[in-house]
Amino acid sequence: MRKRENKGLERILGRLEDLDEKNLTILVNRLIRDRHLLESVFDIIRDGILVVDGESVIQYSNAAATALLGIRTREIGSSNIWRRIPELSRALHIDPEGNRQGPRSASCEIQINYPETRVLQVYVVPMDEATEHDLGDGTVVVFSDLTEIKHTTEELIENERIASIMMLAAGVAHELGNPLNSLTIHLQLIRRQLEKLGEDEKTARTAKSLDICTNEVERLDGIITHFLAAVRPQAPDLRRIDPIDVLNEVLEVEENLFSDRNVEVTIDLDSIAPPILADPDQLKQVYFNILKNAVEAMPGGGSIRIRWRKDPQHVNLMFADTGEGIAPEDLPKVFQPYFTTKASGNGLGMMVVQRIMRDHHGSMAIDSRPEQGTVVTLQFPAIDPERLRLEEGGVEDVSSD
Repeated sequence: MRKRENKGLERILGRLEDLDEKNLTILVNRLIRDRHLLESVFDIIRDGILVVDGESVIQYSNAAATALLGIRTREIGSSNIWRRIPELSRALHIDPEGNRQGPRSASCEIQINYPETRVLQVYVVPMDEATEHDLGDGTVVVFSDLTEIKHTTEELIENERIASIMMLAAGVAHELGNPLNSLTIHLQLIRRQLEKLGEDEKTARTAKSLDICTNEVERLDGIITHFLAAVRPQAPDLRRIDPIDVLNEVLEVEENLFSDRNVEVTIDLDSIAPPILADPDQLKQVYFNILKNAVEAMPGGGSIRIRWRKDPQHVNLMFADTGEGIAPEDLPKVFQPYFTTKASGNGLGMMVVQRIMRDHHGSMAIDSRPEQGTVVTLQFPAIDPERLRLEEGGVEDVSSD
């Protein structure tokens, strides 16, 4: 491919014959300053800027592009964009041979996976033929990072959808409570009338049936009460707690269930787990749901292994079971309201757990393989080390007037 002549450079070179050593030095220094100024301006810009020549080689990358795309300094001027950033080369319509197979101008949204998964809005602009450069059919690529915006928008939509479903479910549960209250009142009236008839075999059978009805109404009322407590969004009462202490309380309550289902639970503790900021009651609800799902995934018995690990920003709790696992096509649906693969499930447990984790500024991840088991990871924000040091040292914040 024939490259254009650099007319601007020719003009400068033509002037060099008329310059003495002093003026030549001044001109070179001015060119260096101009280049540094332009590079500084481009590096301040938050959008990424790439310049690709007619041979599909990256000739320039500003600071934003370098960081987002993981470009190394030695790659500029030598690295082919198709081999280096294949997702971006497709947006540029460049094939493996470096040839363009489509329009040179484009505007599209792409996802890159290196050095991390990001969503980018890409604008591709061909360099004007009238522009003085030696890049052949060069192209300027400008892109904006949309990752956080996309995640925030998706989270807002998901939260609104969950909130509307919770409000609907809470309304239905509330309406069911009214007839149950009426049934309770009339059952009490029937019991009083029955007591006036005296004791015989017929009234004894009726009283027994009445007891069954009363117990079932109370059970339904309890289900609705717990359901409302589960689905109604409540701001967590965040306190500094030991997550393992709360977990042990839940395991103690569920001890008979594990024994009946032949499930062995082990907690791997190489050291003392760091405290987290959490609502103890809501954290118990999270544990109950995860353990309940794990037990139900192991109808013939099995094991649940619980361990923790910490990084500078997070405290992670992992629950690994040896159950039936989740089919790949079902895994993306586990947080959807009313989705369940169980005959008696209501499909709200994982949705509630996810909502609680979000309210705690944390997250939840599920990794599962059919017939191998499931790993559920709860990620909580780590408490600031300086705050921990002050609390553990008993240092009070004293301010002067």
